[in-house]
Amino acid sequence: MEDLVSEEKKQEEILDDVESIGEDIPEIKEGVEELIEEDSVEKKLADALADAAEQKDHFLRVAAEFENYKKRMIREKSMALKYAGEPIFREVLATVDNLERAIAQSEADDIEAEQGFSSLLEGVQLILKSLVSTLEKFEVTPVTSVGEVFDPINHEALTMEPSDTVPANQILNEFEKGYQYKDRLLRAAKVIVSSGAAE
Repeated sequence: MEDLVSEEKKQEEILDDVESIGEDIPEIKEGVEELIEEDSVEKKLADALADAAEQKDHFLRVAAEFENYKKRMIREKSMALKYAGEPIFREVLATVDNLERAIAQSEADDIEAEQGFSSLLEGVQLILKSLVSTLEKFEVTPVTSVGEVFDPINHEALTMEPSDTVPANQILNEFEKGYQYKDRLLRAAKVIVSSGAAE
């Protein structure tokens, strides 16, 4: 009988051990899951840090490229402004050459004075025509004045004179032409304005 009781005790101990193992299984399972989650979080963190480093590197490269672009644009703009008048001066140099030729032609020893004067006048007229053509090429045009109503924006009145033929506040004559570049006034015309009929 003692054998039977000891065998029952053994069975009960075995059952208790099995039950205690069964009770420990969820705890073990949770521990294993936590370890797996920790590894997963660490991996995700490492991946996120690597991605952040890559993004930072990309950002720094783009920022450096933009800085280089800005510096290059400033340098190019500076050069463009520095030499903006170059095409105009190239055109004006032709006028200077023509003036020098006209003067040299008029000073020639074997030419009579009257013929020298007439060739000088012809040369100066051609040079003026050339210079006006150059100005028009760069959109510089004269402001019309004579016969127009006086406009203080485009005209500068030097004096007023009475006139029987030209109504009051109209321009009689101009001393100096006015010019405008595209839509901007370069120089106002210096004019004589009519004060109307003499009293």
